[in-house]
Amino acid sequence: MALLETWRKLAYETEMNQNQATQFWGNYFNLEKGIYEQILSTPDEPVSGTVKELAEKFNVEVLIMTGFLDGINDSLKNPNPIETMEEDTQVNLDYDKEKLYYNMVGAKADWLYELPQWDNLLDEAKRKELYKKQKLSGTVIKGKKIGRNEPCPCGSGKKYKNCCGKNA
Repeated sequence: MALLETWRKLAYETEMNQNQATQFWGNYFNLEKGIYEQILSTPDEPVSGTVKELAEKFNVEVLIMTGFLDGINDSLKNPNPIETMEEDTQVNLDYDKEKLYYNMVGAKADWLYELPQWDNLLDEAKRKELYKKQKLSGTVIKGKKIGRNEPCPCGSGKKYKNCCGKNA
């Protein structure tokens, strides 16, 4: 069984009561924060190696590293083969800093996007811009309301109430 499948079974499919889930995720998020503190502190040194080597480097279990790799994969310049990776699979942590920050905001991971290490990577204005862009990406903007007697926007030439607005 691939590492990712094992991680997802452990993290998402294992029956846990509220207390166990809080403890599991609290521990994971704490370890994740520690890894990010290290990789954000040395942005010019892209980290790479096997899954097992990275787990040893960051002092975490292989499955925790697998969860971390799953989380960061969308923010990497060259995504890792996470679906098929095993302990000896070569992976990298060469991240796009703007994309990573944007994705952290999207995941509502304030313990990560508020890390002090971001001060040296992105200026405050850029962080605010990315934060605002992410928050607005989920905002639905409704168009102008169509009046019942206005021409239907589908182009039929009929009044809206006699066309697309019939069942509205």
